[in-house]
Order: sequence, then structure tokens, then C-alpha cells
Amino acid sequence: MLCSPEELVQKNQAVTEAWARYRAVPSFESFVELAVSINSFTEFLIDKGVAALHHASHQLEQVALARFNEEVAHPLPQHELDDLDQRIATLAQMTRSHADATAGRVERRMETTLGTRNTLEVVHTWLIGHDAEPWQALLAQLGYFGIGAEFLTWDSALPEDNGGAPLLLLDLNSLPVAEWSERIQVLRQRYAMGQIICIGVPSEFEPLQQALRGGCDGCLLEGTSLHGIVERIMELNERQEQEAYRVLIVEDSKTASHLIQRTLEENQIVSEIVNDPRQVLSALRQFNPDLILMDMYMPNCTGVEAARIIRQHGEFLSTPIVYLSGETNVALQVDAMRLGGDHFLTKPFNPVFLNAIVKSKIERYRALRRTMYHDSLTGLLNHSSGKHTLDMLLSSVGHEGGLLSVVMMDIDHFKKVNDSYGHPVGDQVIRSLSWLLKQRLRKHDVLCRYGGEEFLIALPHTDADQAFVIMDRIRQDFSQIRHPFGNSHFLATGSGGIATYSLYRTGDALIKAADEALYQAKRSGRNRIEISGT
Repeated sequence: MLCSPEELVQKNQAVTEAWARYRAVPSFESFVELAVSINSFTEFLIDKGVAALHHASHQLEQVALARFNEEVAHPLPQHELDDLDQRIATLAQMTRSHADATAGRVERRMETTLGTRNTLEVVHTWLIGHDAEPWQALLAQLGYFGIGAEFLTWDSALPEDNGGAPLLLLDLNSLPVAEWSERIQVLRQRYAMGQIICIGVPSEFEPLQQALRGGCDGCLLEGTSLHGIVERIMELNERQEQEAYRVLIVEDSKTASHLIQRTLEENQIVSEIVNDPRQVLSALRQFNPDLILMDMYMPNCTGVEAARIIRQHGEFLSTPIVYLSGETNVALQVDAMRLGGDHFLTKPFNPVFLNAIVKSKIERYRALRRTMYHDSLTGLLNHSSGKHTLDMLLSSVGHEGGLLSVVMMDIDHFKKVNDSYGHPVGDQVIRSLSWLLKQRLRKHDVLCRYGGEEFLIALPHTDADQAFVIMDRIRQDFSQIRHPFGNSHFLATGSGGIATYSLYRTGDALIKAADEALYQAKRSGRNRIEISGT
């Protein structure tokens, strides 16, 4: 979980308080407030990857949204009030239990210090199946990345729920497909906070339907490679904290713009208001939003005119523009989207729907940007993005007079790996090193796949000796990973070179010096780290 227990409880408290206000004044307006707070909490849980709480919150959200209609009388019938009351109380209890169980782990993750091995924060990982033998390689591979997984048979006495968030990997293939849904439901009820992933599932419709209907969080299809399974597990437990969504509100009415802003804030969406559309270009450059909410009719400039002006600038060509207007003429709406818009919402807007549209548009926009700036194989920054990020970091460090170490690291004899085992296996070796780097380094460190099997790493607030300790530990651990090939495995090693600011004062100079230190490590026998200038 990438939020503090206090933040989690506070977000849930907003739901409880909104429910109390509705019970005191059971009007449609107070029910809208309740529905928005439940929707906000559900979105928060999705963003933070809190799977089990999300299941309970989502069910509550569905019940509330089914009553989200002006034609529904308030107060609700007593049986519906009792149902909502029980669901909200249960969710609050689950939230408190989850916060208590994760408090210590979150603090340890947030307090990770330089040189400290940063292992994954999984309470328990259990692989449940009929036969352990086919999964021995997976269990071993998970161990290399700090995940101590235990195999249990379907007939085993399952461990007690300790209030944590276990990861359950299910091999259901020894069971009749008709039993899958029921089996998963039992596990979901027993381990309310857990994440459940079914592995080795046939790709046919019925087994997938049974697995998903039972309440699992996802399926890995039959034939998924060992590295593919490991990658999914790593993603589940190394979710990256993402920057808050940013929306620019272009609306001449101050009352309407602040209402929109408050609605977005309910879902932790940061926004800025522009009341004069003629200021939109400067606001875009300063605020750098993920999305623009645009009124259609404003003095001096219509929303369509503003959108067309925005689209003349290449850097804003793909920024989503959502019109928010009282215009109901479909022909005008179509023209508005044809001339630069991406979606049209009519006023008065449904706050839950507005947030859903905004988030879905931003997620797609960020996914597009991610493909532009990140390497497709490893998910790390690509060459140009890595160099650009290093330059920005260097500017900050230079201004503050701080420390910075830059590392160039690559895989030894990588051509031999490709020649001996094939390029797909070579790709998996590259990914293994990238996983290790992501796991062991800090959030504010810069990680870039510089090219081929070579990685660029920037470690702010780190001198050469500290960088050596960090990178040498990663080097040692990488050399212990068993890379599977056929019925056997092989080992690979890596070497690295370190250069520091202010011995080298530009990004290019740091990279060149670190690269020269890397080649010194190669000449000295490989599987080692060298510091430039020593």
C-alpha cells in the first residue's frame, strides 16, 4: 500500500461522516454528497492498489449509485438504510484492520535509507495447488527478488488470517472448472484483505468466467512464461506512486469553476482555474495539465475557438479537452469535438460521472505519454528521457550545492547470452536486472535503460562511497539470480562505473566518466564496480 494508514482511515472517515449527514438530513442533495464520497474512496483504493478494500467499497458504490436518481424518494426505505448502514460499518472496520496491520510496513518503506536493501513488502505469499513440482522454479525465482512464497495444497489446513494483505496464487487446474468460482469465493471471504491471482488458466471462455466470477483480481493464462508470472507479481507489489492528476478548468463563471474544482478535489485531482480563455496558453505552460475542462460559451472567445488555438501548438496537440456546457444541440456538440475536443458533458453535471470521465481520459493520456518516454521492455525511462531527467536533476543539485552520483551499469558478456540462449532469454535477463534496480533503489533515484543491456542510474544526495555500497550489493545479488533455460538455468553478472558531481559538472561529462569507469571494470575482470578517478 502506497499511502499512510492515517490517510487511508481519513479517506474512509469522509464516507462515514457523509453517511451520518444523510441520516440526519435525508435529502437527495445529502445523498449526492454520500455517493461522491464513496466513489472518491473507491477510486482512491484503486489508485493505491488496496485490492480487498476496493472489492467492498466497489460493492457499496454500486448500491449507492443505483439510488443516484432525483426520482428516488428520500429517506430510503428502512431495509435499504439498514443495508447501507451495515456495508458502511463493515467497510470502516476493514479499513481500520488494514491500517493497523500495515502501519509498521508502511513506515519501514517510507524510512528506507541509503544503502539499505529495499525488499518487497508482502506479508505472506502462498501458492495453492495440487502439486508443487511444476512451480519450484517460480518459487525459487520469487525468492531472488525478496518474495518468500510458500506452497500449500488444496487439502492443506490454510493459515489463519492475520489481518494483513496476503498474495494468493492459485493453480486451479487439478479441480473441476465448475468448482473454481466457489473455491475462490471461500478464499476471498477467508482472506478479506488478500490479492488473488489465478495462474495457468486455460484461455477458453468458461474457465476465465469461473475464475473472474469467483472474485479473483486477475488471471495469468496457460503458457505464460515464468518471467511473465514474476513480472505480474512484481507489479502487484511495486506499484509506483503516481503524481496527482492535473486539470485546467477554463470557465468564465467563478461560481461554476469553483464548484467544478471542489468536485475534482473529492477525488484528489489537482486543478487550476482560468476565467479568461485568452490566458489559456500561458496557464498550460505553467500548470502542465493532464486534461482541460472547457466551457463552450465565454466572453471574448468561445470554447471551440480556444480549443483550436490550443491545437495549433504541438506540445498540446494530444492534451485531452473535455467540453462542459449547457449546450444540448447534438450537431453543435459534434462540431465542437471535430474542431479539437475529445468529449462533451452537459450541465448540470453528475459529479461521479464527471470524475469518471476525467480520470479515464487522463489515464489514457498518461499511458500514451508513457509509451513515448519509457522503454517498452523494462518500463524504465528511455535513453532521451533519462538524459533529460539527469540534466534537470543536475540543475537542481548544482543550485543547492548537493551531492549526485551517476552510474553506468551493464550485463557482462551479454552477446554470449544472446548467442547461447537466444534473444528472448536475453530480454528476460535485462528485465531481471531492471526489476532488481527498481526494487533496491529509492523513489527519487533516476533509472534509465540507456541502450541494449546498459543502464543509466542517477543517485541524488549520494557520494561515490555510498553509491559504491549500493551498487555493489545490487551487483552481488544479480549474480545470484538463476535464469531459467529449458530444464536448467544459467547465471549472469554485471559491472558498473561511478562518476560524481562536482568532479564532472555536466550530464554528458558524468555519463562519459561513468562509462569509462565501467570499461575499467570490464578490463579488470568484470563482475565489479569501479569509481571514476580512483
